[in-house]
Amino acid sequence: MDASETLRMAGRSIRSHKLRSALTVIGVVIGIASVVTFASVGASVEADIVSEVGSSSASNVYVLPTPAGDDDGGPGFGGVSQPVFTEHDIDQLENTLGVRQVLPRGNVRVSALTHANDTISRNQITATTPASFPQDAIVDGRAFRSGAEEAVVSRSARQAFEENLSVGDRLSIESEDGNETTVDVVGVVNRTAGQLPFASFAGQPRFYVPTDPFYERTLESPAVGASQRAYPQLTVVADPARVSTVKGSVQNYLDGSDAAELKPESVELTAQTSGDFVEEIQKIVGQVTRFVTAIAVIALVVAAIGIANIMLVSVAERTREIGIMKAVGARNRDVMGLFLAEATILGAVGAVVGLPLGIAVSYGATIYAEVAFTPAYGWFAIAVAVGILVGVVAGLYPAWRAARVDPIDALRYE
Repeated sequence: MDASETLRMAGRSIRSHKLRSALTVIGVVIGIASVVTFASVGASVEADIVSEVGSSSASNVYVLPTPAGDDDGGPGFGGVSQPVFTEHDIDQLENTLGVRQVLPRGNVRVSALTHANDTISRNQITATTPASFPQDAIVDGRAFRSGAEEAVVSRSARQAFEENLSVGDRLSIESEDGNETTVDVVGVVNRTAGQLPFASFAGQPRFYVPTDPFYERTLESPAVGASQRAYPQLTVVADPARVSTVKGSVQNYLDGSDAAELKPESVELTAQTSGDFVEEIQKIVGQVTRFVTAIAVIALVVAAIGIANIMLVSVAERTREIGIMKAVGARNRDVMGLFLAEATILGAVGAVVGLPLGIAVSYGATIYAEVAFTPAYGWFAIAVAVGILVGVVAGLYPAWRAARVDPIDALRYE
C-alpha cells in the first residue's frame, strides 16, 4: 500500500469520527499554544528590557557595594544600602581619564509624604544631584537646584495622591524624627541618569531631592581626615568610546579608595556596566521562560496520552476491518503505517492550529504588557516538531498492536 493510499484511508477514518478527533486535537492545540505563548512573551520581555537598558545607560559604570562570596561570580542586581563612598572618592573618580561626571545617590529616611491634605506612607526618598536629570528625561518642568528645597518626581508619582501632583505644587516631607519640610515640585521625569538599569521597570512612584540640604549621612574620610557625605551608590558616566577602560580604572581605584576602608568585611566593591546587567537579565528571564515553558509541555504530555487512548479505542473498534485488510493482502507494516499515519495527522493538525493561536495570544499579552512583540522563531519550530512527534510517539504502541492482530481471529470478531 503506497503512502498516498495510506494517507487517504487515515484521513477518511479521522473524518468518520469528527467530534472524537476534534477533542483529541484540542489537547495538542492547547499544549502547542501554551509553549509558543510563554516562549514569545519571555522573548519579548527580554528584548524590551535589554533594548531599553542598552539605549538609556550604555555609557554608565555603576559603582556600588555588593555582598561578598557570590557563588556564580556574576554581577549582582542591587548591592546593599551601605554608605561607603565619600566625596573624596567622587573627586578622585571625576579626575579619571574618560570620566565625564560622577553622580552620587543616597537614601533619605522619611515616614510620610503629604500633598493637598493627602498623606501616603513612605520609608525613603532618593537624594542625588541636578546632573542626574538630563534634558531628554524631563517630561515637565526642570531639574531641582542644589541647595534648594525643591523636588523632582517620576511620572508614576504624579498619581500617588488623590489629587494629581504637578509642577508648582507643594509637597510636605516628614522625616523619621517627626520634622516636616515643605518643598516645591519643580520637575517630572521618566528616568534619571544615575539609576540602575532595571530600576525604570519597577513602576514605583519615585521622589528625588537634592543631596544638599537633605542628605545627611556622613563618615570620616580616611584620606582627608574629615567628616564627609557618604553614599551607597555612584554612577560614573563615561565617554562612550572608553566604557571598558573606565570600568577597569574605576575597579582599580576602588581597591585603594575610602570606601575600601569603610566597607564591612562582608561587602565587596564592584564596578558594573550596563552590559553586565544585560547578561544577568538575560540569564534570569531565560530561566523563567524555560521554567514556564516546561510547565506548558505537560499539556503536550496529556495530549499524547489522549492520542494514544483514542488510537487504542480505534484499534479495538476496527479489529474486523484489520482482519479484512490482511485477508486481501495487507502486510503488518501496511496496517501499522495506517494507524501511525492517523496519530501523526492528529498531532500535525494540533501543531498547525496551535501555532497561530499561540502567536495571537502572545501578541495580545505583549500589547497588554506594553512591550514590543518579539517572535521566538526557534520555539515556533520546536513546538511544531514536538506536536508532530507527540502524534508519532503516541501512535506507535496502538499501531504495533494493530499490526499484531491475527487475521483469523479478527474476522471472527463481532
